[in-house]
Amino acid sequence: MANIVKRYGIGLTTVFVALAAFWMLALVWIPYSIMIEQSFRLYLPFSELNGPRDVYTLANYASLFDSIAARNVLGINVPIPVYIFLLTVLYSCLVTVLCFAFAYPMAWLLAKRVSVGAVPLIIMLLIIPMFVSELLRTYAWYIILAFQGPLNAALGLFGIGKIRWLTGYNGVIIGMVYTYILFMFFPIYNSLTSLDTNQIEAAQDLGAKWWDVHRLVAIPHAKSGISSGCTIVFMFSVGSVLVPTMLGSPSSRWFTEVILRTMFESQDWNTASAYAFLILLVCLVFVSLVMRLFRVNLTDVAK
Repeated sequence: MANIVKRYGIGLTTVFVALAAFWMLALVWIPYSIMIEQSFRLYLPFSELNGPRDVYTLANYASLFDSIAARNVLGINVPIPVYIFLLTVLYSCLVTVLCFAFAYPMAWLLAKRVSVGAVPLIIMLLIIPMFVSELLRTYAWYIILAFQGPLNAALGLFGIGKIRWLTGYNGVIIGMVYTYILFMFFPIYNSLTSLDTNQIEAAQDLGAKWWDVHRLVAIPHAKSGISSGCTIVFMFSVGSVLVPTMLGSPSSRWFTEVILRTMFESQDWNTASAYAFLILLVCLVFVSLVMRLFRVNLTDVAK
């Protein structure tokens, strides 16, 4: 703090601190506190508020297991809401892994192989689609992945039969990877740009294979960017609404859809708050696991 005051002065530093405090309190802590508090209270008619039934309870969380319908998973009958919740977490992890698998080679090529003069143009080409709203981009993928869409038409030219991309979670995963891959790409690219080329050449001179260069030099150096990208992509994926709604099918429901239906169809905001708090807990657990896996602290992830 002393360095900030010395650099910007007491007046500008006070403005920075006030804006940060307003952001954290008004836009983060207060809304989350209200959501968490409401998640432990029953949804009651207005006439029963502050009455004998208006007490703190775990009933909203227990309702996740109250569903009569269930799916058999490894011989265990899992309630449908729990099943959807688990699949949402699982496929969000899959989207995160796929984004890393595609983003890391791109970031490596752009940081270490492409000429410096071509980098701004390539980055601009990557960013331009983001100028279009997520709704339009998702709808474009709906057209591309349709059974009679251009993707199946192109595959037909190679003798490949038509595929129902929008059945199951296929379309959801494709749409999410496209939507969130840049949130993985840019943190990794930013980390790799600071990697000294001499370290790579030294590893190669010592006989390291190309995969050893990445495993022992590049990836450890870029671990802060990788951890940041994984955290952002997972949180965006698990909390996504638009992509699973437009590219999903009746057999590929996302947990956020359950929350929305609970809020707007059942008008049960208390139970929806409990479900949303579960997603928040999952995100916190994921961040903790990423920090432990890559051996970074919260400051590195926040970069």
